[in-house]
Amino acid sequence: MSLADEQFVNLTTFKKDGSSTSVPVWIADVGDDKIGFTTASSSVKVKRIANDARVELQPSDRKGAVTAGSEKVTGTATAVQGAEFERIEAIIKKKYGFMFTMIGIIGKAAKLIGKGSGTDTAVIITLD
Repeated sequence: MSLADEQFVNLTTFKKDGSSTSVPVWIADVGDDKIGFTTASSSVKVKRIANDARVELQPSDRKGAVTAGSEKVTGTATAVQGAEFERIEAIIKKKYGFMFTMIGIIGKAAKLIGKGSGTDTAVIITLD
């Protein structure tokens, strides 16, 4: 099974001081041997990727508990918006269906009350 076939992966990004933080994200094959996910441009993970494009990924459950026996994979991430975001959003929507719709509603509600930017960014990862 490839990493893109997983339901969730634990994404590790790096702070300016070099320490790491991990969070579960959904993931999909976005073409050209790359994987990706959608998120808010206001998210901490997007800010960290802007400062340090290195990422680590490992299969996990939706709460971030790493799958036993799985291996960590490294890569380089880039955050995109506009047409490329829309292309990846369609791929994520196709894979996750109802769950995608529910997260989108929550994101829009949060944006309305001034909590975040809503889902407007895709992160594309090239695996090492």
